[in-house]
Amino acid sequence: MADSVLEQIAALKDEDWAIREEAAVTLGTFRDARAVGPLVQLLGDEDRAVREAAMQALTSIGEAAVPALGHCLKGSNLTIQESATSILAMIADVRVLDVLLGALSSTDWIVRMHAAKGLGRIADPRCIAPMIPLLQDKVKAVRVETSEALARIGQAAVPPLLEALQSKEWLVKLHAIEALGKMRSPDTVEPLLFVLFNDPDAAVRTDAVRALGDIGDARAVDFLLTALNDLDVRPVAVESLGKIGDRRAVPALVNIVNGSSQPDRSRPLDGCGDRWDQEMIVMGLAVRALGDIGDGTAIPALIAALRYTVTRSESSTALTRFGPPAIPFLLEIVKKERDENIVYYAKEALSQLGWRAGRI
Repeated sequence: MADSVLEQIAALKDEDWAIREEAAVTLGTFRDARAVGPLVQLLGDEDRAVREAAMQALTSIGEAAVPALGHCLKGSNLTIQESATSILAMIADVRVLDVLLGALSSTDWIVRMHAAKGLGRIADPRCIAPMIPLLQDKVKAVRVETSEALARIGQAAVPPLLEALQSKEWLVKLHAIEALGKMRSPDTVEPLLFVLFNDPDAAVRTDAVRALGDIGDARAVDFLLTALNDLDVRPVAVESLGKIGDRRAVPALVNIVNGSSQPDRSRPLDGCGDRWDQEMIVMGLAVRALGDIGDGTAIPALIAALRYTVTRSESSTALTRFGPPAIPFLLEIVKKERDENIVYYAKEALSQLGWRAGRI
């Protein structure tokens, strides 16, 4: 009786790349450990489609492929290293922990990126210290995967990440903050607030505000309201107040929408022949934040915001978040407003709320 696995393994050596690819795909469906060695050899195939089919097959085989893939990382072929690390990142088996840790120092950024991703999936606290230096990697993709990996590891990574906030390197602080925001740990609120009001770098302060919004702890609200005075972080502070969803922010956000709390100066923004300034953007963000918070006292301000081009679309969308209480206000606009564009957006909101023409 013919052995289908051995037949497909033999086909991996065929001169025709399409046959090699088809054999690799078939072996992936069999998930037989005997195919691991031959498939690993195909990671260096001259044809990309064959290499990708081999990678998918090895991923399907899973744990049985781990030892051979780990051995690949010790070789000199960077293309094979990249493929092997990518597969190991998907399998995320603790048996290759040490190999992936070693791959963090690879000269190939793709290997470093996949190693960080795999270590994040393994989520072993022993990964934390070796990954911290990669927060300042020269390649952004590596930094991003490292911060996400540290976030996946969770609470055990908090102390070293907080320590990283003391770094002199702004990139280290930036990605440490991003990881802390993804963790959503309430223990990080006070350290992030310290960064917000003390770090000289605007990008770092902005990321601290964003992280506070992601964490969603109401303790940050009063501080974020104060931070509205900082032009560097003002737009993100508005967004974060919306994410937190505390009603204490409503009066300040309403004042932004109606223009009664504009800063003494605002930054101009150039685009498409028009002159905008940052406050126009902030007003739209404040409208969205009010919709996120959902306090009914904000409805009149959002109705008024329909009259302004820069906030009209956002206001129409935000009003739908309030449900039936917004309908009488919108109907009043439809009845009395002469500007067809304003009426259009009011009707759009009414439609989303279940209203249909002919009911008034």
